[in-house]
Amino acid sequence: MEPKRIREGYLVKRGSVFNTWKPMWVVLLEDGIEFYKKKSDNSPKGMIPLKGSTLTSPCQDFGKRMFVFKITTTKQQDHFFQAAFLEERDSWVRDTKKAIKCIEGGQKFARKSTRRSIRLPETVDLGALYLSMKDIEKGIKELNLEKDKKIFNHCFTGNCVIDWLVSNKSVRNRQEGLMIASSLLGEGYLQPAGELSKNAADGMAEHPFLDNPDAFYYFPDSGFFCEENSSDDDVILKEEFRGVIIKQGCLLKQGHRRKNWKVRKFILREDPAYLHYYDPAAGGEEPLGAIHLRGCVVTSVESNPDVRKSEEENLFEIITADEVHYFLQAATPKERTEWIKAIQVASRTGK
Repeated sequence: MEPKRIREGYLVKRGSVFNTWKPMWVVLLEDGIEFYKKKSDNSPKGMIPLKGSTLTSPCQDFGKRMFVFKITTTKQQDHFFQAAFLEERDSWVRDTKKAIKCIEGGQKFARKSTRRSIRLPETVDLGALYLSMKDIEKGIKELNLEKDKKIFNHCFTGNCVIDWLVSNKSVRNRQEGLMIASSLLGEGYLQPAGELSKNAADGMAEHPFLDNPDAFYYFPDSGFFCEENSSDDDVILKEEFRGVIIKQGCLLKQGHRRKNWKVRKFILREDPAYLHYYDPAAGGEEPLGAIHLRGCVVTSVESNPDVRKSEEENLFEIITADEVHYFLQAATPKERTEWIKAIQVASRTGK
């Protein structure tokens, strides 16, 4: 029986021989990590066994290269991976640590069900509750909160969650609210942001969820991101970088001249609406290019003459107001749909 796939996606990996950084399609299995040159490859370029391995995060061995984590095997071989953004790195780290722990305990990897561990009543519908919490008018208000010289965008505090549960009569008291909130956290409907809430979620507090104004949380599909707060008041951003980041991640992009496909890190901003793309291997802050989205058209594409039949999945196209065509490829149908919807929203609301 083949090992279960726990997580997969693009990460930038540091080479073990030439020490160059290259985007790879990475697959986390129950017993190891496989990495491929391309998602469509049948055979992995390499495999890292997880048994006896240790994980270090954050790994700050490379100066300005952010969101790096390190896996050290029993043979003392170091493997370095870089994610596109903070939440992506934390998700990989969480699942990899859990996989290592399961191997040590002789257990199968499984997403923790807090419904059983907290004895949540079967009458509580967490999915319906989550949708109510996200309601634009009556739900929990998403804010930009500042702490430790960092700005947490599209998030809310732990005590706001409990306040909302009590005021909406979803629970009878704050203690019961804590139980429900912990269940929402455990099932993935809420995500921790910042050290305080992350430490609690990792079991370093009495409850995984904190009824605390300093504990920050966010909805997983909210466009949450964290940024350092610069103390330099003289920094003037270009107009196209002033927009709020609503989505980011890696996609394949087709070149305009050679028609070849390369992995690029994309950052989507609204108001003004721009989609910037970067070389993830370079680790620099300067984009390779920008797509102005105001008035653009974005649609899914089922075929492309410049793409091999076996690699035609999950394509989509952006046509700008100036009639420039960009062909992009997501890793999954769900990811393609999410990008198309986010770009459509940005193109309508941005300048």
